[in-house]
Amino acid sequence: MRVIVVGAGVVGTMHAWHAVSRGHEVVQIERESEARGASLRNFGQIWVSGRAGGEELETALRARELWQGIGERVSGLGFRPCGSLTPLRTAYEVAVAEAAVARPDAAARGYKLLTADEARAVNPALRGAFTAALWCERDAAVEPRTAQLALKERLLASGRYTFLGGREVREVVGTASVRDDHGDVHTGDAVILATGAWLGGLVRELTGPELPVRRVRLQMMQTDPLGEPLTTSVADADSFRYYPAYRSEALDALNAGQPQDPVAAEHSMQLLMVQRRDGGLTIGDTHAYEHPFAFDTVEEPYEHLTRIVEAFLGRPLPRIRHRWAGVYAQCTDTSRVVHRQQVRDGVWLVTGPGGRGMTCSPAIAETTADQLGW
Repeated sequence: MRVIVVGAGVVGTMHAWHAVSRGHEVVQIERESEARGASLRNFGQIWVSGRAGGEELETALRARELWQGIGERVSGLGFRPCGSLTPLRTAYEVAVAEAAVARPDAAARGYKLLTADEARAVNPALRGAFTAALWCERDAAVEPRTAQLALKERLLASGRYTFLGGREVREVVGTASVRDDHGDVHTGDAVILATGAWLGGLVRELTGPELPVRRVRLQMMQTDPLGEPLTTSVADADSFRYYPAYRSEALDALNAGQPQDPVAAEHSMQLLMVQRRDGGLTIGDTHAYEHPFAFDTVEEPYEHLTRIVEAFLGRPLPRIRHRWAGVYAQCTDTSRVVHRQQVRDGVWLVTGPGGRGMTCSPAIAETTADQLGW
């Protein structure tokens, strides 16, 4: 079988990975010289903790298993089973964590409510003031800026994989065939359009204007090296407001009795923080849903995140080296893990995982491969 994959972000690359792993030939086409979109502009978190129960959690757990297996074969991924901590500072926040630990699927997530001292034993860099912390043992991390490159290198070594960068696919021609902007036609047994947040052009022609996927913009930043290990990923209690796993009467009480900071509310924020291999911290993020998106980054969210992080660390944040914005594609029905649609004979569009993309992509691609009988 010959598979044509359009898009070299993490969703497209994982489709290529599964196809090659099952003995098939893959041609992967990317309009940039290398992927430059949301797959590189995220935390690199394999984030199980906040996922909705049912299909979403099952997908995340399967993806977590797949990430670990791939990480054992591809060291350049930087896979590490670091877990996550959410420090808690008020009774409202502790109550939400207690409700999470009482979920029937809490054990599958690796939830545990820790005292402040227990949390500091897990992550000694958290020297600030907090009363307890929610631990999620199943969370993990990879290096988002290098993961696709490491996967591509391993795929190239298979002898069954071709990468074509700097080519934009413009047209579907016939069955399981596409034409790029160089005029070349690429024919296979299946075409996967993993175009991420690129939802215009060819995608709109194939799906019409009613595609149930929207674009979401975020802001993030990265610091100089911390100078010590941050042994887990870190979130704040605003993540309770954002992730579906924490919905409960306790969360309703938190929202009523402890309103979100105005800057965080205005920008639909939460704190997520991961340490990179060089010791720097990736910190975010904001969410903007209304179009047209702003073309500039806004300083107030960065100032808010800095205050939160410094309170948890009990020390000043290292110098911020990078600030950036990114855009990802999210199903308008946010309970859906991904939008998978056959758009022409032999051609499937796979997009819209939203913030789940880095976490769930290996399992999303595995499901595609199973459904198409690869």
